[in-house]
Amino acid sequence: MTVTTYIGLGSNLGDSRQILSEAIAKLKSLGEVKVSKLYQSPPMGPQDQPNYLNAVAQLKTELLPLELLDQLQRFEQEAGRVRLRHWGERTLDLDLLIYGNEKIQNERLTVPHVGILQR
Repeated sequence: MTVTTYIGLGSNLGDSRQILSEAIAKLKSLGEVKVSKLYQSPPMGPQDQPNYLNAVAQLKTELLPLELLDQLQRFEQEAGRVRLRHWGERTLDLDLLIYGNEKIQNERLTVPHVGILQR
């Protein structure tokens, strides 16, 4: 069954425009994708880091929630993401914001995303 999901994309290290473009191409391997315009925002955590380049993607996919999360985390790793500090700078951040009408809360995933209104 195809589910409509929303993914938050962000980058503030490296060539953020290129990194987000590559991430969008990878999302297209998971299903049908529509993407917002890119926008810039200040960091949510420590302010001693560059502003973020962001977008939101609508992804229609057949992946289950944790399967999708695994793919998103793999894409982050492939982009060179290293988690040095909470809310710290990153080459790529992919957040599963919404997964259909599902409400999910477990040790790996909370949907809708707890920070959805700030993203």
